[in-house]
Amino acid sequence: MTQPANNWRAWCLLAMATLWPGLGHAQSLGGTGVPRGGNGLKVGEGRLHPTFDFETRFDSAAGYFPPPGSTDSSVVSDQLSPEAVLHIRPGLQLELPGSKVNLDLRGYADYVHYTGLLTPGSSSTSHLEGLADLKVAINRGAPVSVELGNHFERSDRTRSVAIGAGVLSLYNEVQLGMPLRPGGGAIEVTPQLSWGIERFKPFAALFPVGCSGPVCDPTAVGSFDYNNLRASLQGRWRFLPKTAVVVDTHFTYRNYNQGGTPDALVLQATGGLAGLVSPRIAVTARVGWGQDFGAVAGGALLAQLEGTYLLSQTATLKAGYTRTLEPVGTFGLFRDDRGYLEAQALLGGRLTVRGMTAFDYVSFQGPRRDSVFKLDLGPQYQFQRWLSGGVGYLYGMRSSNEPGAGINYSRHEGYVRMTVTY
Repeated sequence: MTQPANNWRAWCLLAMATLWPGLGHAQSLGGTGVPRGGNGLKVGEGRLHPTFDFETRFDSAAGYFPPPGSTDSSVVSDQLSPEAVLHIRPGLQLELPGSKVNLDLRGYADYVHYTGLLTPGSSSTSHLEGLADLKVAINRGAPVSVELGNHFERSDRTRSVAIGAGVLSLYNEVQLGMPLRPGGGAIEVTPQLSWGIERFKPFAALFPVGCSGPVCDPTAVGSFDYNNLRASLQGRWRFLPKTAVVVDTHFTYRNYNQGGTPDALVLQATGGLAGLVSPRIAVTARVGWGQDFGAVAGGALLAQLEGTYLLSQTATLKAGYTRTLEPVGTFGLFRDDRGYLEAQALLGGRLTVRGMTAFDYVSFQGPRRDSVFKLDLGPQYQFQRWLSGGVGYLYGMRSSNEPGAGINYSRHEGYVRMTVTY
């Protein structure tokens, strides 16, 4: 027989996995069930935790480098080349809890060093990446509250589905939300406004030999640069203790700095149900429509069907399908049909085992079609409160009906990582 306390923990875990999209991100920052870090540095009522992360990684498609044996630095191969890469990430975590104002800041700087061990000449493309997340909540849980946030990221894994490998992305988004909970919280309405920008640049300014077109021309990636203004309204009505009607609408205005892509005016609206159907199963089901009212004028059916299964008190399995419609440079719009499977388990209170796989079929406005497959596996172990380590393997495969090494490749990555948190 399931004990009442265990049953309650099961409901809570499933509710968080289903109703809180940020859970996966929090776990990636160290959610192993073991308190992370030492005492940290006291800041007011909170703590500041300095962190240091060191990672060695093999990447079979690290970037475009001079061809093997070439002595001409002005020539770059059109094929993605392998390399051994070092990541050095100093960072910090700041938590300032309060009854009126709650602040959470997490971030790191990441120096990516291409060692030149596998592909001589790659060291010149070493660069700095980074991430910072700031969240401020005012009057959290009150009938009227305010949420402020900013997400900054510089990475070689861009948000644009149209751009392939070998490109750096600089992204920043500011968000302002106001959750409203009239009538005791059964109804929650959240209007939100966000503004984001993304800028792209290639690893090198040289044109890869044997390749032509915007998918590999370093002077053309700027045509994907954009400014994005989004207004959204999210609603949730808990008509049963553990089941809610959910409504989500977004209106996005996007304009591009160069390249001639017409401005996008995209309205997305979905509605459905989210909740727990048993002590071990949670389901989210939504359907809706997306429409561009700009010059492209495309539209598509939107959908989400996701199920989460509680294997045990410390293990979950999630599977789902989503269809989205978003604007993109050069092509105007794209539709993404995505299927995914995720699993995670905490063993012995210290060992976290996780796995994720996903397949995306991307349909651009026009004839281009891309297929993207991802696999991510790896354990993480908490040796001490202040020390954790992990290993992992990632596989990515991308193919397109258009040519270009940056959007037609297979990628194998293996890494070993150690993290210190004071």
